[in-house]
Amino acid sequence: LARFIEKSRTDGTLKRIYERYFGHVKRLDNTDILGILQRRPQRLPDLRPYFREAQTLTGIDWRLLAAIGYQESQWNALATSPTGVRGLMMLTEQTADRMGINNRLDPRQSILGGARYLALMKDSLPARIPEPDRTWLALAAYNQGQGHMEDARRIAQARGGNPDSWADVKEALPHLGRGTYAKVTKYGYARGNEALLFAENIRSYYDILLRLEPEYAPLINLGEIREALFGKPG
Repeated sequence: LARFIEKSRTDGTLKRIYERYFGHVKRLDNTDILGILQRRPQRLPDLRPYFREAQTLTGIDWRLLAAIGYQESQWNALATSPTGVRGLMMLTEQTADRMGINNRLDPRQSILGGARYLALMKDSLPARIPEPDRTWLALAAYNQGQGHMEDARRIAQARGGNPDSWADVKEALPHLGRGTYAKVTKYGYARGNEALLFAENIRSYYDILLRLEPEYAPLINLGEIREALFGKPG
């Protein structure tokens, strides 16, 4: 047993196990937790059908999509940022155009657009990356862009880590804003700390919603149909 533990510590297995089950614990404070608990009965019921529709289209758990929506806007369809992102899923104008969204303030359009964009970020990652690492990496890419995520994965590898492991990439993300690994990055400065906080908060909100909201099993899952027809991406 001692030999196994030591091997797990040196090859990174122990870190990955801890990250998978406890990496996001204590990220939220009591005010954050109270906030989602109070807003859930007020705001989520009207949005639930849209999140479930998005799951049917993409195969992504609607509760994860709802966690993204809460992190982005606290489920406020009219949310607007000084940087120009708008709507419940806080899409940029460029992303909205790319996802075929013409009204970012329409909650259904925003949710479907955000879900499609997250699916695109997941599809952009190498097929060898397993879940749940694939989803956590895609969340960071959703926040900062696919190019900056690839830079973070390069930094993780340069630091001796596994570029396919969220446990290692999350430690690399802050370096995107420090310039310490400029030689291995292609896309320049990024707010890596922001992407890290974004992904970890969503993991925590998702964990809360998993406990409070029932699983949805659509009769037709278009995400699974797409994978069956065209294979896994990457």
